[in-house]
Amino acid sequence: MLLSTAANRRIVKASAIYDLVVTAAFATPWTFALAHGHISSLNALLGGAALPAFAPFHLLFACLMGSIVLVWSVLRILEPTQRLGRFDGAGRFLFSLWMAWCLAVTGAPVLWLFVLPEFAWGVAQWWPVRRDS
Repeated sequence: MLLSTAANRRIVKASAIYDLVVTAAFATPWTFALAHGHISSLNALLGGAALPAFAPFHLLFACLMGSIVLVWSVLRILEPTQRLGRFDGAGRFLFSLWMAWCLAVTGAPVLWLFVLPEFAWGVAQWWPVRRDS
């Protein structure tokens, strides 16, 4: 089954909106502190341990990631093209790989809530698109 160009554009835009919602809290140290607490509580609720505290250096990298994902999300919302979707899909496969690695190392069950949608968005954006006439 091939996707139409319009369906692909909707998927690219939807994935960008998903990123905006999920990643916005990672963009500042203050919002990340709240998100970290919620993610830690959720991990414990799912049977895992509380997440370790973040030092300022760790926080810097979390906020850098959150900031660039926000910018990348806005770009894909404004220009939801197949080309950008393919790049985003490749990035999602890389993110999924590192999340799966972390899941294997830590066993943190909360990671399933991130790795599954991340991989699914990658597959959706790499799904074959038919050439519209």
